[in-house]
Amino acid sequence: MSKARKRRKELTAPLTAAGLIRFYEESDVGIKVKPYVLILLALSLSIAAIVLQKVHPLY
Repeated sequence: MSKARKRRKELTAPLTAAGLIRFYEESDVGIKVKPYVLILLALSLSIAAIVLQKVHPLY
């Protein structure tokens, strides 16, 4: 393998902050949740809070 090919193959992701941090577009850290599930969860939590406030007011 020639030096040029080998050098191109060894190149890594671009470095930021003077080479201290590497930025990757996609990461595998965290929980994978579809957007519509989050919307349904937020709506149901909001509705539950409204219903509970009507049933048992704090004032």
